[in-house]
Amino acid sequence: MELTIDQALMKGVEAHKAGKAQEADRYYTAILKAQPKHPDANHNMGVLAVGIGKVQEALPFFKTALEANSNIAQFWHSYIDALIKLNRVADAKAVLDEAKSKGVKGDGFEQLEKRLGLYSESKNDCKDSEETQVNILDKLNLYQALKLAKENLKDGLSEEAKGIYEDILNKFPKNKKALDGIKALSKKAISKSSDVKEPPQNQLQSLIDLYTQGLFQKALVQGSQLLKDFPNSIKIYNIIGAANVGLGKLEEAIEAYHKTLSLKPDYAVAYYNIGYVLKKQGKLEEAIEAYNKAVSLKPDFAEAHNNMGNAFKDQGKLEEAIEAYNKTLSLKPDFAEAYNNMGIALKNNGKLEEAIHSYHKTLSLKPDYAEAYNNLGIALKNQGKLEEAMKAYNKALVIKPNYAEAYINMGNALQGIIFKKPNRELQNTISSLLDQKLYVRPKDIAAAAISLLKFEPSLQKQLILVSRDKVIQNPLDIISDLDELPLLWKLMSVCPLPDLEIENLFKQLRASILENLASFKEASPELLRFLSALALQCFTNEYVYSQSENEEKAINVLEKQIKELLSNNEQPSPLAILILASYKALHKYDWCLSLIVTNQIQDVFTRQVEDPNQEKKLKLNLPILEEITDSISSEVRSQYEESPYPRWVNLGLNLEPAPISKVVEEKQLKLHCEKINGVKNPDILIAGCGTGQHSITTAAMFKSSKVLAIDLSLSSLAYAKRKTEELGIENIDYMQADILDLGKLNKQFDIIESVGVLHHMDNPMKGWKVLTDCLKPGGLIRIGLYSEIARQHIVKIKEEINQLGIGSSNTEMRSFRDMIIKSDKDHHKLTINSPDFYSLSELRDLLFHVQEHRFTIPLIKDHLNKLGLKFCGFESSKIVRHFKPNNKQKEDPYDLDKWEVYEEANPMEFAGMYQFWSQKDN
Repeated sequence: MELTIDQALMKGVEAHKAGKAQEADRYYTAILKAQPKHPDANHNMGVLAVGIGKVQEALPFFKTALEANSNIAQFWHSYIDALIKLNRVADAKAVLDEAKSKGVKGDGFEQLEKRLGLYSESKNDCKDSEETQVNILDKLNLYQALKLAKENLKDGLSEEAKGIYEDILNKFPKNKKALDGIKALSKKAISKSSDVKEPPQNQLQSLIDLYTQGLFQKALVQGSQLLKDFPNSIKIYNIIGAANVGLGKLEEAIEAYHKTLSLKPDYAVAYYNIGYVLKKQGKLEEAIEAYNKAVSLKPDFAEAHNNMGNAFKDQGKLEEAIEAYNKTLSLKPDFAEAYNNMGIALKNNGKLEEAIHSYHKTLSLKPDYAEAYNNLGIALKNQGKLEEAMKAYNKALVIKPNYAEAYINMGNALQGIIFKKPNRELQNTISSLLDQKLYVRPKDIAAAAISLLKFEPSLQKQLILVSRDKVIQNPLDIISDLDELPLLWKLMSVCPLPDLEIENLFKQLRASILENLASFKEASPELLRFLSALALQCFTNEYVYSQSENEEKAINVLEKQIKELLSNNEQPSPLAILILASYKALHKYDWCLSLIVTNQIQDVFTRQVEDPNQEKKLKLNLPILEEITDSISSEVRSQYEESPYPRWVNLGLNLEPAPISKVVEEKQLKLHCEKINGVKNPDILIAGCGTGQHSITTAAMFKSSKVLAIDLSLSSLAYAKRKTEELGIENIDYMQADILDLGKLNKQFDIIESVGVLHHMDNPMKGWKVLTDCLKPGGLIRIGLYSEIARQHIVKIKEEINQLGIGSSNTEMRSFRDMIIKSDKDHHKLTINSPDFYSLSELRDLLFHVQEHRFTIPLIKDHLNKLGLKFCGFESSKIVRHFKPNNKQKEDPYDLDKWEVYEEANPMEFAGMYQFWSQKDN
């Protein structure tokens, strides 16, 4: 049977161990004919030669073995031993020094050094020539020499024992005990060097390649097959462990790494790998213990010190983490990742300047380290240096264009920024951010993006033109200029634009195109792109733009023309459809399904026809807890049935859901009972979910959660249900219900969130009490309430609305809105600054709501006490960041008395709402 080289080597080793020297020689010789530099075959041929006394002939074999693979300690041992036997002491010492310089280690080297020392002493005492060698029998008799050899073997000094046996055989060649001793030692040497524990490099590399290509299951299969031939291979078990990690089979990975320890108990890398898996499992104490074992075996193991720091950091033991990173860097000063990790720990410890210094050190060592730029951005944002933070995030994204976390952080940093100078590169990045769809709410960054766009000369020119009340004669010229601004088109398509100058430009362009519709013989691609974006903008802002009587007349004419064409089996032009869709939603027309959907109108048709039709179907199957009977609840329901609130397109979600403990840590909430952190599968209630932004965000935030989202409005719930299905979120159930009826569920929740809801009830305290009763002891509740102080300008406007007798029809609301826009009154200007001013349903909620209560911090404190709730902290990290400079004590953010003082000094800080967390007493 023809054998492979590996099979021939194994046969040779078996024969060698069995004392069949000639058979072993045949196998080794055959291997060397095929591969003259095969390291194991050369080494074993050398051992055979030494075994029959041909030491000089063995040297070329040992030398070739070392040239082929200098990492095997036994190869060096055999070569040095042969040189010593030939009394080439200087050469032996030189080879020993070379082995040590290459980092080759092993117990045998110490024994070799002792032997070389013995021979040196013998030479100094010897008066004979250099070639004369001292024989042990010159000092001891045969019996004593054999006894010494036996004692050396017992003490593990095999080389010394071998030397004694060889001395005996030099004088007594047929001494049986010496021959048996040499034979036994020869077998032992072969066992150490050629008992093939590891597979040949080509087989091992094949296994490694499967792992590095991410083919983890195939790597496991191949690794298991290799173990049949190499059951004691540390390398195979290591790769099996890593492949199991890749597959998420963490217990199996730990089992594989423990197998390596059974083969090599002092294997520091195995403890390191076990620590990595334990940390991944969240078993931080056990991970730290494993890393400690690794560094006790290998004190200079910088990577283990670094990972131990990461485990301490995850435990919140920041001082211990920093100490571990310092140890890492003392061992490996150019370890960029350790500087980055140090920066995170320092940032978490509130030492922002030191953190920034650490990130800069990271980047000096590794300039293309995207994660370090991202972390630098976080630290700068926490310092309030938002524009510098934006630069850091932008650099991270230039290096790593699909870096989700950097996009999310950039989206967070963009909220509230108004740029002071142009930056075209940043425009491109924001455009990419919007393309991602799940990283940011477009509405949250619209003001920042617009502030950049308004530095563009093409937009500046047009804004100046329309501000002078000049009639737009040629809209195509303006649209051609604006077509150079892709970021503007994207913003128009996904959210209301909170800018009156741009709104005025779009209103005039819309009117001009409508007026000149008959003169457009053929619509250009630029015109169709603009009108598609405009129709999406107007649908999203719910047609908040006012229109003149001439426009209304022209729209009526256009509606009749389109209806007549369709009745004659003719199709209207995309231009006609898009201009109509910028004044009124297409699903409002009974002929909308007769349209042939072309590429030019596809986006608008989907948003204005297909999505609303899907919502109508979903509405039919939504469960209802109880018929709504409360009079105020019924009025509120009617408002939101007519105007589902708010209309939205894209949403910013967490990259991955986190356990409650992690969310609590990130939001810096103060728990009064740790029990909630142990809840693995939280039941969550969203009381008043609106159109789904709140429920979807929460469902994506909490790991293994089950969310029940309720609302009064079936229209809002249908919108929420459609978006939930669109995003593939599967852990939310929707139900129509009044908060007042929730007791009929006979269910308690771990977490309840109700934001912007209680203040629209007839008796907010009654609703709040119902929610508290539905909360488990130790559970968390997040509430959002209007601020009395921050909404004084809204109070004045609502009084004006009542005095003027203005109703809440769409026409009346648009007319009143135009009056506010033209007003110079301060409380009107404040209202214009609200993003809710730029969408019709949000305007209704802001100024025309059927019911509104407002609160103060002392009133909130009083309600919390009555309900048995303890304050845990405000939701907005931005507001908390503003609060801290003058409230530096650790407990200050959880002291409502201090917050009362702060709000009095900063009356508009809670212009949005008070949003805060509290915990129910156990």
